[in-house]
Amino acid sequence: MGTGEAALVLIPLLAVAAPLLARGVRRAVRVPIIVFELILGILIGPAVLGWVEPNIVIERLGDLGLAMLFFMAGSEIDFRAIAGRPLVRASLGWLASLVLGIEVGLLVAPTESVVVIAIALSSTALGTLMPILRDAGEMHTAFGRVVTAIGSVGEFLPLIAISVLLSTRRAPAAAAVLLAFVVLAVVIIFIAHRAQHGRLHGFVRATLHTSDQFGVRFVILLIAGLVGLSLVFDLDMLLGAFVAGAVWRIIMARAPEEDAEAVNSKLEAIAFGFLVPVFFIYTGVTFDLGSLLASPKALALVPLLLVALLVIRGVAAQFSMPKGSGVRDRTAVGLLAATGLPIIVAVTGIGVNEGVLDPATAAALVGAGMLSVLLYPLLAMTLRGDRSKITAVESGHPQGEL
Repeated sequence: MGTGEAALVLIPLLAVAAPLLARGVRRAVRVPIIVFELILGILIGPAVLGWVEPNIVIERLGDLGLAMLFFMAGSEIDFRAIAGRPLVRASLGWLASLVLGIEVGLLVAPTESVVVIAIALSSTALGTLMPILRDAGEMHTAFGRVVTAIGSVGEFLPLIAISVLLSTRRAPAAAAVLLAFVVLAVVIIFIAHRAQHGRLHGFVRATLHTSDQFGVRFVILLIAGLVGLSLVFDLDMLLGAFVAGAVWRIIMARAPEEDAEAVNSKLEAIAFGFLVPVFFIYTGVTFDLGSLLASPKALALVPLLLVALLVIRGVAAQFSMPKGSGVRDRTAVGLLAATGLPIIVAVTGIGVNEGVLDPATAAALVGAGMLSVLLYPLLAMTLRGDRSKITAVESGHPQGEL
């Protein structure tokens, strides 16, 4: 059996092992499952055991997994809850983090790679944080809404920056193309909002438990269509996936709650039971550990970039904090805002492919992103404390903690 065939067996095996390991250590420490997926991917990849080599089939499945991660993030955001001031504050914070990221980039590598480093350090892994917030019962709390606003901006605006600043076109032309895509996306969202979905909902309900599975097939078409549209415009495909999630949320907003939950459950199964684990495991497989270990400078950059993520995104997160927020909640939100990986993987990949970022620095950025996923959510949710205790505090002291 070659490494290509082995991947078809080993990756599903590791996808099963990861949640078992995560649950096995949960009594001692709550580690996000993607940490195990990344570590196991590195273990079986060329850097360690060499059982799995990068191949086009798994790479394409990984791309689908990344797109599905952004779709799920877009579909879970309640834009009405974070519209207005929360999004404005989060956007101002992101602009501040981009400026700080540029300054760090100038210190690390004063070349064309500055833009790549700045975008990577200004990102937040909303798709990674959503399951953590949901599992902790924080999705609909004030704390969860602040994190969602910061994460939405920290995931969407870096995609915009990638499309404009790292485009093969000149910046004005890239901005015009992006504007055309945004206009089309707004038109699609407007149509989705104003259209009557009664027949669509009825057909989704009628096929929920049949082999037709129209709801799931429609979502796959929606993702493919908007991802394809973004690629036609020569933009990052994740923009299309994110918009597809927002459109789907609007379409299902007026559907019977039971039907919406049933379809979303199926989509979560496809995303987090199949495609997303493939992306994270394959990210581990393709992680350039050799370049990182061969460069003392790059190795030393990992902890520095990890701290830079915390400082840059942690400071930016304070723009979104309500008055009277406690130190613990400010720190917890800052830690969650500094959790980054998917955008870092995407932007460093573009940087290496375009020849503006060396593989060792890219590996250092991805390594810092991996450590941020391991450490920052764990520290943040530990600071946040037990959900029942927090609820009691919120009820008794509405002006204090979030």
